Amino acid sequence: MARSLRIDVHHHIFPSGSRRSVHRDPIGYHFPPENIPWTPEISLRTMDALGIDLAVLSVPTGLPDPPAGPDNRRSARELNEMLANICKDHPDRFGWFAATPLLTDTEAALAEIAYALDVLGADGVGLASSYGLGKDAVYVGDDRLDPIWQELDRRGVAVHLHGAQTPSSTHWPDKTLGLPISEVPNETYKAAAHLVVTGKKRRYANVKIILSHLGGSSLILAPRVAVLSHHMGSLLTPEEILADFKTFYVDTALTAYETTLQTAKNFLPPDHVLFGTDFPAISKDMAAWYQKNIEQFYNDNELKAVLSDNILKLMPGLQKRIARA
Repeated sequence: MARSLRIDVHHHIFPSGSRRSVHRDPIGYHFPPENIPWTPEISLRTMDALGIDLAVLSVPTGLPDPPAGPDNRRSARELNEMLANICKDHPDRFGWFAATPLLTDTEAALAEIAYALDVLGADGVGLASSYGLGKDAVYVGDDRLDPIWQELDRRGVAVHLHGAQTPSSTHWPDKTLGLPISEVPNETYKAAAHLVVTGKKRRYANVKIILSHLGGSSLILAPRVAVLSHHMGSLLTPEEILADFKTFYVDTALTAYETTLQTAKNFLPPDHVLFGTDFPAISKDMAAWYQKNIEQFYNDNELKAVLSDNILKLMPGLQKRIARA
């Protein structure tokens, strides 16, 4: 069988001067020094080495920097223009998810989403699981953000939802278990569960939500939510809650292993699993380890679907980028 087309749906940019442009980050993670400072050429070299044809770029969670206001709005615009220019320079290698101002700045977020999609040609929108810290955090299913979901639903847009780098109430337990390792997967789950139990996932069913990292802990904890959240007042039955969890899409970034891929295969429709790497937050060799697990787990037809067919079905606009290759 010929080599399958590979589309990486989880691939970041690290803008110069951002918190992600330094080797050591306060979230408790060492970014690969060879990827810093990041440039598109660094991604292209790794993509070529791993046989990745196209990467859909997004900004790391936490960008643009808070608080809400003119600087945050300006930064979102600059990030989106940067993403658009990268894709203009490499039209057959990159797509992109739009950045937004803080979603609590609702009118600004709506305006930037429209500009990114309609003027700059974004392929979708990137969102964090929550905005703010501690008691001030607002999760994406919050009622105050309904105008944003209404607009995304009207457009039928693809959304890449990434867990926020949110500190726990306690410090991470070891220097090798910083926020990206210990907290991000659970933040993804919390956002997904919030959308489900509040009925937002079915109310805005036209939004195609891709959860990062196989949904974090979502697939494992969905049955727990189904019974206990219904008991605690969710108007959905356990069966409805589970059904709504199964409407999410997931990417394979940092999670591809026999047991986790089998869980996704058992729980989700076969076309809801998408290939992702999380480069340049990880090295080429780390990405290759996960990619090897994917290639060993799936049969040829399943592999072709995960590596490219599923994402092209979900985001058919990417086909025009592939066609330029």
